[in-house]
Amino acid sequence: MTSLPNVRSAWYNAPRMWQPARRQWALIWLVAVLVILGWPPDAGRSLGATLVNWAADPGHTLPAMPPPLPRGLDDDGNAVAEHDLLERSYYDERNRSAVTRVRIDLKQTADPFEPTTQRQLLIGLAVIGALLVWQLEGRRR
Repeated sequence: MTSLPNVRSAWYNAPRMWQPARRQWALIWLVAVLVILGWPPDAGRSLGATLVNWAADPGHTLPAMPPPLPRGLDDDGNAVAEHDLLERSYYDERNRSAVTRVRIDLKQTADPFEPTTQRQLLIGLAVIGALLVWQLEGRRR
């Protein structure tokens, strides 16, 4: 009769999987959140920029800067007066307080770089973060 292998001793003697230390976890989470918030989609703004825009004006109550007057309407006095009224109301609201000015600026915030450049920077950040986690592992031993 063959004896069965001792499963319990095999389980305890198996090599343990690597577990990050507390500082390593902090770095991993920080880099992961930055990459998720900063990664630009194919069209539109990144999740981070979208969250900043929403946080600045969750109720969509702040006015938006009116688009420039089209070339064909610059001779139409009523269209020019209406555009000037929209522009004046925008600047009146913007100049009401410093907080409103900051909120309007944050509402209009876009991603700082072109999507391809932003992706390259975020991949670089992830690689540097991985190297730092690896460096912290060497100090732990």
